[in-house]
Amino acid sequence: MSKSNRLSSRGTSFGDDPRQGLMSSRSGGAVQDELHGPAFTHVSPHSMPLPVLIAVPHAGRVYPAETLAQMRDSELSQLRLEDRYVDLLGVEIAKATGAGLLVAHAPRAMLDLNRAHDDVDWEMIDGPARRSTKPEPVLTGTNRRARSGLGLVPRRLPGFGEIWRQRLTRDELDRRIDSIHRPYHAFLARELERIRDEWGAALLIDLHSMPPLRRQSGQDHAPQIVLGDRFGSSCHHSLITRACRFLEGNGKAVAHNRPYSGGYVLDRHASPVRGIHAAQVEMCRSTYLDDRLSEPSDALRPLANMLAGLVRELGAETAHLAAGGRMAQAAE
Repeated sequence: MSKSNRLSSRGTSFGDDPRQGLMSSRSGGAVQDELHGPAFTHVSPHSMPLPVLIAVPHAGRVYPAETLAQMRDSELSQLRLEDRYVDLLGVEIAKATGAGLLVAHAPRAMLDLNRAHDDVDWEMIDGPARRSTKPEPVLTGTNRRARSGLGLVPRRLPGFGEIWRQRLTRDELDRRIDSIHRPYHAFLARELERIRDEWGAALLIDLHSMPPLRRQSGQDHAPQIVLGDRFGSSCHHSLITRACRFLEGNGKAVAHNRPYSGGYVLDRHASPVRGIHAAQVEMCRSTYLDDRLSEPSDALRPLANMLAGLVRELGAETAHLAAGGRMAQAAE
C-alpha cells in the first residue's frame, strides 16, 4: 500500500492540500499491470470528522491501449459508459468535509464494479462459463442486466450496438475479476466496518452520474439528482428524508429510487441492522459538465460545495443513529 496525498487516477488529484501529512492514501488491485497502476485508491484523514465514505466506482479512465483498440468506437463508448468526471466532485466534497474517498481507476468498460462478479453475458466470452479453481462459486446464469448488454463487462450500448470487435477471453475475464472486482469490494467492506467500529455506524455514499432525464407527468422539473436506497432496505429512512429536504432546500429537483434505486454495491455492502448504511447518489451530468457532457464546467465547484453541505448533514445524522444505537444497547 502506498502513502500519498494524491489520487493516482488521471485527472483525479487532491493537489496541494493544506492538510498534507494528515492524510493517508492506500491503493489496491491492478488495472492491468504496473504500467497502468492500481485499480483503486482510497484517501482519508487520519482522524475522520464524520462517519462517511464516498465511493466513485464508474469514473475510472485508465484505459490500456489493448482495450481501446478492441472498441468499435472508443470515444463514444468512453463518453457513454463513464460517469464522466464525477470523481472530481468526489475529490472536492472529500476535501471540504473530511469524508473518506474511494475512487476506482479501472474504467467501467473493462469491468463494472456495480455488478456481481458472475453477472456475465457468457455469449461475449471465449471460453468455459465455469473455472475449475476459483475463490468462490461462479454461477452460470445471466440476469436481465447482462442480457441487456450492461453486465459485469458491458457488451452493447442502446442505439449503438456492440461495443467490442471480438469476444473476451475467459482468462482475461478472470484476471479482471481477481485484480479489479474482488480487491475493490474486499477493501470497501473492510473500510465500512472500520468506520462502523470507530463510530458505531457508517454511511456509504455511492456517487454516480446520469444523462439528463426527461420530465415525467406530475413533475415540475426533470430530476437533477436521484437518491437510491433499494426501496428502503439499504439505509435508515431518516437519511433519505434529510437528504431530500436539504437538496430541495437548495433548489435541486430530486427523485427517490426512480429511475435508479442502487445496484450491487448497495446489495452487497449495506446492512443497516449492523450499523452500515448506504445510499446511491446520481448526479445529472448537465449540472457540472459542458454542453457536450464531456468536460467539467464552471458549475462543478459550486455544486461540490453544495454537496459538501449534504455530506455534513448526512454525516451528522449517521452519528446520531450511532448514538441512538449505543444508548439502546446500554438500556438493554
